Amino acid sequence: MEKRFWFKLLVCCSLALMGAGYAVAEEVALANSDCVKCHDREPADIAALGAKHKTAVTCQDCHIGHPPKVENNIPECSMCHEGTTHYELAGCIGCHNPHKPLEIALTGELTAPCLSCHDAQKAQLDANPSKHTLLACNFCHAERHGVIPECVKCHEPHSAQMTQADCGTCHKAHMPATVTYPETTGNILCASCHQTAYDLLMANPYKHKDVACVSCHADKHKTVPLCTDCHGTPHAEGIHTKFPKCGDCHSIAHDLNK
Repeated sequence: MEKRFWFKLLVCCSLALMGAGYAVAEEVALANSDCVKCHDREPADIAALGAKHKTAVTCQDCHIGHPPKVENNIPECSMCHEGTTHYELAGCIGCHNPHKPLEIALTGELTAPCLSCHDAQKAQLDANPSKHTLLACNFCHAERHGVIPECVKCHEPHSAQMTQADCGTCHKAHMPATVTYPETTGNILCASCHQTAYDLLMANPYKHKDVACVSCHADKHKTVPLCTDCHGTPHAEGIHTKFPKCGDCHSIAHDLNK
């Protein structure tokens, strides 16, 4: 009887000590360097593509406690992330892998999820309908999030010398049919489409060849200004009664006759 008592007491003490040891082990703070001993892929992803998940948080900040209280202990993203409400998918990880959060999955045809964040682009597409409006966002942005494709993958360039930067000077991807250009646009870029006009202008001996194309065609693409916008009314009224159009004497603006 006495032996059984001491045996039970020994078992109880052992269990108590084991429990205490487990509790102490559970409370030990772990560093990221401890996590990589078992989990090699996730830390590698974070090191390469973790963005702020690499620098602003530790493994333990998200996966609170070890061993985890539940299997695959994945926290709610809203623990840290607030602000703009994104498109309602099954969850944040429908787009964002938490270990490489800026590497967004681009599977299937995606438009509504993209435009829930990119509202400026949505406004441009809605206000300027074109063939681009009919495409899913990831038709163009297919490689990975944030990558802008080369226009010439789909579109024939206006000339062999054109670069991606040249395309973007006049055409904005989300409003491509609305051609706009800065005041600094060089004549040589206009020549990529309007070669005949450019050649005539460069061969002409008069002052128009020293004027930037965008100085005359300034408001929007294909705008044709009035000669009087720059020249006023240089001749007596009687001359214009007989020759009402400037071109009756001076030919076209790109190939002037004095």
